Amino acid sequence: MTELTQEQRHVQALEKYKLDAPQLLEEIKDLSPDDQKDQIQWAFEDEAEAQGLQPWELTLKYTSTPEEFEAQRLVLHKEAAEVLGVEWEEYCEMNNLVV
Repeated sequence: MTELTQEQRHVQALEKYKLDAPQLLEEIKDLSPDDQKDQIQWAFEDEAEAQGLQPWELTLKYTSTPEEFEAQRLVLHKEAAEVLGVEWEEYCEMNNLVV
């Protein structure tokens, strides 16, 4: 199995999200395709925030098993901490991560 890019993974997540949000699709059905796409993206970002997640974390949640989600989420957060030059423990505190 080939590894999906983040963009491909996000497209998959949005497709799965739409299945969970039939009321959203009904509300936006009369909009142009581009406007529908924007509305779905914004609703997805709102859903991530409501779950206390970053949009990329919700993408991961929709496209992996719960075990894969937790493992990959930590890997990506560790990468972010390194890029930011923040100690892992401090990063976890700042982002309310429990490890």
